[in-house]
Amino acid sequence: MRAVVQRVSSSKVTVDENVTGEISKGLLVLLGVTHEDTSKDVDYMIDKILNLRIFEDENEKMNLSLKDVGGELLVVSQFTLYGDCRKGKRPSFSNAARPDVAIPLYEEFIKKAKDQDVVVGTGEFGAHMMVDLTNDGPVTILLESNKSF
Repeated sequence: MRAVVQRVSSSKVTVDENVTGEISKGLLVLLGVTHEDTSKDVDYMIDKILNLRIFEDENEKMNLSLKDVGGELLVVSQFTLYGDCRKGKRPSFSNAARPDVAIPLYEEFIKKAKDQDVVVGTGEFGAHMMVDLTNDGPVTILLESNKSF
């Protein structure tokens, strides 16, 4: 499982001119799922993202987590995070999980975040989405559950 995590002052997702998810201060998470991912990957990513200390404390040091600051989470499915561009000019998406694997794990991620009393907004899996954000910092972090980077 891969994620691009961006600290935002606001973010929203629109599908067919309808806002499907919107947050104020918090994290925008672009979430990709691969074939080998399981609930263990979801658990790792939830723990890492909700407790990632990338919000500033009173001394302007990145010391606080999303949970510490009462921030919100916007989760957007993003199969293109598994785009492989090492050969040729057109990305291969063969490492991205098919919807029958990806959707349950994406939904489990959202449920587990909500179970920890985090306000969660979402995109719409598989839809063409317009994502607006104001990146605060900017702060952008890359995460992968198999810890390859």
